[in-house]
Amino acid sequence: MGCLPVPLFFLLGFGIGYAVAGTPGALWGAGAGLVAGLAGMGWMIRLMRGRR
Repeated sequence: MGCLPVPLFFLLGFGIGYAVAGTPGALWGAGAGLVAGLAGMGWMIRLMRGRR
């Protein structure tokens, strides 16, 4: 469950980038989505571990 944001943000970024700027936008959007997904994954794992 901790890795769920990665594919969600990756696909969302790809779709938005493609809709805005075509193929180059899809590449940049996928990269931005991947970075956001990795950050979200770290945040979710931290919350699930109950870090105090």
